[in-house]
Amino acid sequence: MPKIYLSPSVQEYNRYVDGGSEEYYMYLIADAMEPYLRANGIDFDRNQPEMTLSQVIADSNAQNYDLHLAIHSNASPDSSAGQNTGAEIYYFPTSQRGKRFADIIAENYKSVYREPGDIRVIPSATLAELRRTKAPAVLIEVGYHDNRGEAQWIRDNIDNIARALAKSVVEYFGMEFRES
Repeated sequence: MPKIYLSPSVQEYNRYVDGGSEEYYMYLIADAMEPYLRANGIDFDRNQPEMTLSQVIADSNAQNYDLHLAIHSNASPDSSAGQNTGAEIYYFPTSQRGKRFADIIAENYKSVYREPGDIRVIPSATLAELRRTKAPAVLIEVGYHDNRGEAQWIRDNIDNIARALAKSVVEYFGMEFRES
């Protein structure tokens, strides 16, 4: 049975433009993924909100996971706060399995994201969850939480986002996605 590590953001200090935090909404997405993963025979573990990023990485590395999925929302630099949109899906540059998983997520995310042409797959050697985890890892920024429209879209689409991510996990393992 495939096993993944779900890592919703532990950044409770990252506030949404109109209330709530990145941590809160990303945990809702991970919560919503669980029934889809169970229905498809995917085993999983998750981080806890009180963990630091180093603890999350150590927890992921303590077992042999097939994938590590970090779930985040983005914020613009102060100079362009509230102006940016888009989803970004990061993978470690030398990880072929990470790249494959990122591409699958991007394709499935197009069916739910408000601007399918605004989804980018980006290699990154600087993000710790990509660089320091043993399992092939992907970090998705589901949208910009400092943009009012995007923040509201994230809140309105928790289940759609979760379904697209779970479907991507199932597809990565070569299985057929089941709703329940």
